[in-house]
Amino acid sequence: MPVKKGMDQFWRRWRWLSPGLGIKRWLAVFVGGLLLLGAGVGLVAAREVARQWVQRHLPLPGLGSGWAMVTLGLLAAGAGVQVMGYGVRQLVGSVARALLPERGQALELLYERRQLSRGPRIAVVGGGTGLSTLLRGLKKHTSNLTAVVTVADDGGSSGRLRTEMGILPPGDIRQCLVALAATEPLMERLFQYRFQEGEGLAGHAFGNLFIAAMTGLTGDFEAAVRESSKVLAIQGQVLPATLEDVVLGAEMEDGTVVEGESRIAAHGGRIKRVFLNPPSPQPAEEVLAALQEADLLVLGPGSLFTSVVPNLLVKGVVEAIRSSRALKVYVCNVMTQPGETDGYTAADHVRVIVEHLGRGVLDWAVVHEGPVSPSLLARYRQQGAYPVVPDLHRIRELGVRPVAYPLLSRSDLARHDPDRLASVLLRLLEAERRRNAGFFDLYLSAVWKRLRS
Repeated sequence: MPVKKGMDQFWRRWRWLSPGLGIKRWLAVFVGGLLLLGAGVGLVAAREVARQWVQRHLPLPGLGSGWAMVTLGLLAAGAGVQVMGYGVRQLVGSVARALLPERGQALELLYERRQLSRGPRIAVVGGGTGLSTLLRGLKKHTSNLTAVVTVADDGGSSGRLRTEMGILPPGDIRQCLVALAATEPLMERLFQYRFQEGEGLAGHAFGNLFIAAMTGLTGDFEAAVRESSKVLAIQGQVLPATLEDVVLGAEMEDGTVVEGESRIAAHGGRIKRVFLNPPSPQPAEEVLAALQEADLLVLGPGSLFTSVVPNLLVKGVVEAIRSSRALKVYVCNVMTQPGETDGYTAADHVRVIVEHLGRGVLDWAVVHEGPVSPSLLARYRQQGAYPVVPDLHRIRELGVRPVAYPLLSRSDLARHDPDRLASVLLRLLEAERRRNAGFFDLYLSAVWKRLRS
């Protein structure tokens, strides 16, 4: 009995050493980081003593100076801080999961949102399906997103609401809101639901009707978009390019003038230029500031003349893009668009953007390069659409750096894969930051990032 009692006491005293919550391992990691930090500080403080010891015992080239000891000390101290931060973060997580198991998902969500809030500031300009596709990929990396969306649509459900209720077309806005939504999937499906029957209802998307109703309640389209953003708990913000009731027009190469976004592609022929009526409408609040404050500014993907360029015709937008210190990237479409970009290569798309922004403004053009399945090609060929040829040498001649990747999604539609496209854009941004920063800037930035996390 005394032996058993003694063993029980021993176990109660030392059972914290047994595997379990993971607290001990992360405590050990923290202590290891603390020791590394102490060693680094010691190397810097006693660099002369350390230098003499190295010269006697480790006669290695390059380590015989005081500056070498300072460098090693700083590296060790920085590594120690990162290890300590990692250990503390994991330790807190282990304790939280043990004490609040039912809130594990909530804690993970809060941590994820906190990390996303520290992501780069990205402004995307365009409209339609292409813009919402891009947003789905980017929202996994940052919540500092601003979508500047065209409001020149006059077809389908949006066109009907615009005519009957006198509001701006909500369709492209709705798609971007859903793409950035952090709500339950059912809410997303609800906003995208399109009525199939009912007099006056058939063809309308519920989200369009919701925004229209919110506009009636608030008396303001911009406020309606803001309130709809809250309902969907979106990551970022969606801004209409302008709050003026604009009509998109196009002058064709044969001199014909066509007015109405839905009529331009249906008319056929090659487009010489597009314009807005009234010309140079005022931008919506916060649009210009979002463009100027961005770290990364993305144009497209989307219909070149009816989704991307109309935003550049809003007063002050081109000037804001030119003056912005952001990395400026154009994402070219995968396929040509019948009646709009027939026969256009990637360089032809880029040329149109350069003509509006000016030479030397656009930094990169992202182009899809890779095979398209025969079945997909056959289906699009029936619609008069063909893969955009990646003529990279002609893009370089326009003063823009091209980058080509296989970006096609694995769906039955010829669209960009959201994750691949987002990954390429963020790699371009990271490469630009590295190019502009020195070694110590990068090192201190990495240490600070670890400390903040």
